[in-house]
Amino acid sequence: MKQVCIIGAGSSGIVAAKVLKENGISFDCFEKGSDIGGNWRFNNDNGVSSAYRSLHINTNRKAMAFADYPMPDDYPMYPHHSHIIKYFEDYVAHFGIREYITFNTAVTDVTQRPDGTYVVTFDNGKTENFQYIIVANGHHWKPRFPNPAFNGTFTGKSFHSHEYKESAQVRDKDVLVVGIGNSAVDIAAEAARLHTGKVVISTRSGAHITPNWIWSMPFDNLANAFTSKLPLSIQRLTLSIVLWLARGKQEDFGVPKPKRPLLSEHPTLSQDLLHLSGRGAIKFKPNIKEFQGKTVVFEDGSHQDFDVVIYATGYKLSFPFLKHYIEFDVEETNDLRLYKRVIHPNFPNLFFIGLLQPLGAIMPLAELQAKWIAKIAKGECKLPLKEEMLRSIEEDARIQRKRFDESPRHTLEVDFFAYKSSVEKEMKRKS
Repeated sequence: MKQVCIIGAGSSGIVAAKVLKENGISFDCFEKGSDIGGNWRFNNDNGVSSAYRSLHINTNRKAMAFADYPMPDDYPMYPHHSHIIKYFEDYVAHFGIREYITFNTAVTDVTQRPDGTYVVTFDNGKTENFQYIIVANGHHWKPRFPNPAFNGTFTGKSFHSHEYKESAQVRDKDVLVVGIGNSAVDIAAEAARLHTGKVVISTRSGAHITPNWIWSMPFDNLANAFTSKLPLSIQRLTLSIVLWLARGKQEDFGVPKPKRPLLSEHPTLSQDLLHLSGRGAIKFKPNIKEFQGKTVVFEDGSHQDFDVVIYATGYKLSFPFLKHYIEFDVEETNDLRLYKRVIHPNFPNLFFIGLLQPLGAIMPLAELQAKWIAKIAKGECKLPLKEEMLRSIEEDARIQRKRFDESPRHTLEVDFFAYKSSVEKEMKRKS
């Protein structure tokens, strides 16, 4: 019996495979599609990638790379998805991981046995037993729509941003994008640059728009271990001054002032939005009140006709292979209570990796999680008692509620450096 089953061969799955291999831990990795890369493979035949043709990363390549395998120096600072896939393919080849991945094989069921091990069932009907499970199926694949739905019926075309792939989908169209996160802004900006129709963003609470670049360097380079330890009020004041120096008030460009303070939501990064809005190429409206055919009525009483409505309204956490366990049925709330975002106290041999939304890069944190899991599997560090894990989870949730808006969008938020430090501390736990 192999020790570990890895579900998924995206960025988190391949780094888990690499870490387990170098630690001498036996494992198999199962991928629904025919190749590695997960969400970053454009038109991935696993059917769940959200990548669109123009997609670039919003974290600089130096911060995003795995610890012992930097991205090439000739990559742009914010690479295109094709660069990222090439990086993953090179990573897999360099560390000899591909032979451990079974492609075109979906995990359909995971069931815990009385002895704590797991039976894994595949879509071909076969089953295998494993001591540990690593869930790396991603969290940007099951679309979330507004709930409750807006009143009325829209008679134009509507779809979730998950289905957006090509600019042809918005060419010669009047487009309404619902939401103001990174995907929403990317799609709106792409539609606006076509100059073929009106583009409007509908947002309930606005967002702080952060540039990719400042003073000739990546904006995310400003974050570091020192600043993350400052009181939140000082962090907010410092960031507000930096943003004002970088681009003044975003309201002066026509972008609405956010209702929430800085660092209380996931940042929206865009080098283009303010300029396009300032030129009138993108306009803004409040939340939708109702649909009347192709006419959209907004909460301020204004109305406008559109050809296309794109819902950039986030994703649900979904684990269809864990359907027997109510603990993992969290699609409506996205509120999966895990110890250090990795372990459910009732299932100590079941690990989740990459299931977080950092204020920073996700891949180095997934790599760190994999190293922690390897130490647990080898008996080199211990988990606390269940009661201690439950107390820690509740305390983390309390801090989360205090800082972030209580909504499904923010349940996975972590501060990069604080989270990194907490996992590194766990890796040293001996009792």
